[in-house]
Amino acid sequence: MAVGVCLILYYIGFAALLLFLPGLVWWVKLLLGILPMAICGMVLYVLIQRIRELRSGETDDLDQY
Repeated sequence: MAVGVCLILYYIGFAALLLFLPGLVWWVKLLLGILPMAICGMVLYVLIQRIRELRSGETDDLDQY
């Protein structure tokens, strides 16, 4: 879980850094900011899903395979 939180903070920081870079056109900043925010959303989704699995008592995913 700590790795997920660190990844989320990293990608949010990277996207925020793009906003303050001088010399880039706004649409380039937008295009470069979409990918980190999409990755951040995916990591957040997987993190929430894993927390729900742990709360339900399912600690091992190997039973599904």
